[in-house]
Amino acid sequence: MPHILLFSVFVVAACGLAYELVAAALSSYLIGDSVTQFSTVIGVYLFAMGVGSWLSRHVHNNLAATFIRVELAVGLIGGFSAAMLFWAFAWISGPFLLVLYLLVFIIGTMVGLEIPLVMRLLEPKLQFKELVSQVLSVDYLGALAVSLLFPLWLAPKLGMVRTALLFGLLNAGVALWTLWLFRTKLNQRKLLWAQGGIVLLLLAGGFAGAERLSSIAENALYEDHIVLTESTPYQRIVLTRWKDDWRLFLNNNLQFSSRDEYRYHEALVHPGLAAMPWARRVLVLGGGDGMAVREILKYPQVQQITLVELDPAMPQLFQTHPALRKLNGDALNSKRLRIVTTDAFKWLQETEERFDFVVVDFPDPSNYAVGKLYTNTFYRLLERSLNVRGRAVIQTTSPLYARQSYWTVVNTVESVGLHTQPYHTLVPSFGEWGYVLVGREPYTPPTTLPAGLRFLTPTTVSHLFDFPADMARVPTDINRLNNQVLVRTFEQEWKRVQR
Repeated sequence: MPHILLFSVFVVAACGLAYELVAAALSSYLIGDSVTQFSTVIGVYLFAMGVGSWLSRHVHNNLAATFIRVELAVGLIGGFSAAMLFWAFAWISGPFLLVLYLLVFIIGTMVGLEIPLVMRLLEPKLQFKELVSQVLSVDYLGALAVSLLFPLWLAPKLGMVRTALLFGLLNAGVALWTLWLFRTKLNQRKLLWAQGGIVLLLLAGGFAGAERLSSIAENALYEDHIVLTESTPYQRIVLTRWKDDWRLFLNNNLQFSSRDEYRYHEALVHPGLAAMPWARRVLVLGGGDGMAVREILKYPQVQQITLVELDPAMPQLFQTHPALRKLNGDALNSKRLRIVTTDAFKWLQETEERFDFVVVDFPDPSNYAVGKLYTNTFYRLLERSLNVRGRAVIQTTSPLYARQSYWTVVNTVESVGLHTQPYHTLVPSFGEWGYVLVGREPYTPPTTLPAGLRFLTPTTVSHLFDFPADMARVPTDINRLNNQVLVRTFEQEWKRVQR
């Protein structure tokens, strides 16, 4: 029996950490700022565990029955925690944080009860020093196991909802085998078996219908019909459609609408590349949808394009989905294209290649993982990757809605010694959107553009560089790797817009 109960400690430790990781990751996915979400969720969870441990002192009788009921409760609530958070965000988005921390506190309190109760159940079987060392060792081992499995297999393969439900089933399993172990010593065996059976059936049903649970919440989050959803180790990919309008969302943030993405991508590529008729080698960082590559392929003199994309699921999706291939002109299957799936920051650190033109098309700096790609450290690596006459263009959020953020990027680029040429355009799905051209030499707008563009003309290109008073430059800090002021500024500015 001691060995079986010690294995129970391993399982409940893994389950407890799994619920904590699910809550932190899901809140980061839904509302951004991963550092804040992980820090606050972990803090509330650990405090709640302390409360649970303190409450265990008031359990005097029926230790096994109490432990079984705690396991069933934490399995049921923790198992459905991801689904509840999805639903809370979809239908009661105002007090979402209240729901999040209340749920984390409840689960943490129950998890805090588990270990003291198990130790007291084992107390007659082991000496105190053996009891403490073995229980804590197994507890930490369980935490290690799930901390490795969560990012490598659980989150990308099962998704958040099914991962939480899986560990809920494990908690219920612990409850039922504990019930079997103490079956001769319990007075309410039939009631406990019935309670365990009900919880197990609910969790098993939830696990079987996890996709349905997710789709109910996501259908409430997105206005249009959801065509495809996929969870990867890096993000949640959602593709929606309404009539002829295809929309891509990454971690709940709109990336493009097929009705006006051409305005964004033409403005991203052509003001810079059209002014460089000698450019032969082009690098695209991000842009796994292939839209920027589509525009670059309009230049016959470009001999090679290298696309560096972190998430291999993105180019794979846009290489194979018929509607998306049509949208990007089958650009990702071009013979002139080389696709590298790795972290752009790391790749720039390691590569010795140099390029004539670089397109930096990352998501907005809504969290610290992306924010590092907007730091002066990254821009030093970018500058090193440019040929002597090379130039780069960076998508730079909105100079109207996130004015401080926009000019922070410009100021940060200039801090590494590069010339900047800020510009902007209107993309209806996003509003007024900004970019910045960077290089070692002053910039002259092009006088000709490739044929077949839907938006830009040589005349309109020059207008992009004119900033009205409400988007004019403002003083900013430099975004550095050790402070990432841009992430906090960006979050504050967009919160004001969304009110």
